[in-house]
Amino acid sequence: MHHGEYKVPGGKLVVVDLEVTDAALRGVRVAGDFFLEPDEALDAINGALEGAPADTDARGLAARIDAALPAGAVLFGFSSEAVGVAVRRAVAGAAEWTDFGWRIIHEGPQPPALHMALDEVLTHEVAAGRRPPTLRVWEWDRPAVIIGSFQSLRNEVDERGAERHGVTVVRRISGGGAMFVEPGNTITYSLCVPQSLVQGLTFAESYAYLDDWVLAALGAMGIKAWYKPLNDIATDAGKVAGAAQKRVISGAGAVLHHVTMSYDIDAAKMVEVLRIGREKVSDKGIASAEKRVDPLRRQTGLPRAEVIERMIASFRARYGGADDVVSDAELARAQELAAGKFSSAEWLGRVP
Repeated sequence: MHHGEYKVPGGKLVVVDLEVTDAALRGVRVAGDFFLEPDEALDAINGALEGAPADTDARGLAARIDAALPAGAVLFGFSSEAVGVAVRRAVAGAAEWTDFGWRIIHEGPQPPALHMALDEVLTHEVAAGRRPPTLRVWEWDRPAVIIGSFQSLRNEVDERGAERHGVTVVRRISGGGAMFVEPGNTITYSLCVPQSLVQGLTFAESYAYLDDWVLAALGAMGIKAWYKPLNDIATDAGKVAGAAQKRVISGAGAVLHHVTMSYDIDAAKMVEVLRIGREKVSDKGIASAEKRVDPLRRQTGLPRAEVIERMIASFRARYGGADDVVSDAELARAQELAAGKFSSAEWLGRVP
């Protein structure tokens, strides 16, 4: 018997139990806390999946469901594709969040290069099975720009502007866009998770899946937020966060999923340091930046430390989690990488 679950981002839980016999789905049973009308539609969904080839992707399974649903059927809090994703996770033997003993790390301020290195080290430790899945909340000891693994340094950063404002520039191991951070204005966290947690999900689906807990945390603070493909968290007022990922294929495999959230923003300084999207240092450029990013400070009215405390409490309420620290061995390896790879001109300028 295979069991799979999929929590729809901002929606309901879909649970699927099934068997695979002769490379086909058998005995499919779909359940969950979703809403569905009419009642007979559930039998139609189960029937549509019965006998489907076990290697059918989520979209193909959704098409079978859509074709079988009675006219006027209403699926609320989930979709036919969400059922398909739950089936794929069942077939793939995906793990669930509560299968693990989570660790939560929130230590004092550290330099940008060390944060880059800690992400790499902790993700490899999770892949090797030496560390449980971990949520790490960062604290910054200085302003920084973090560019994506494949971004051009000269295209993204005004180096004279960065030097003028005392901004350290580093390159991370994940893709995506540049992040401008200041110690009191930014909330950054990493999830280092086993590959098994996102098994059966596409790359895009894994972003939404790993961000769902923070949507609930923001909702509890009065912010209606949603996942905006591919890697943003948005509200009616604007973007509040951006995510990036890196996959590690060593050991059992692991995923690094890290998110930078805007608690406050100095848009004038940002457009002097970042090149992309800037119209020099004009009022129009600053206004555009302020409109695109809507800080959590304005939306919540809460101190930054309290926002972080509530986020951690929300995560712990859903999945558990014991307080932890970076081990001496992990820190030593990260310090070595920070002083070498992540502080080297070769790494920073690998895409000039």
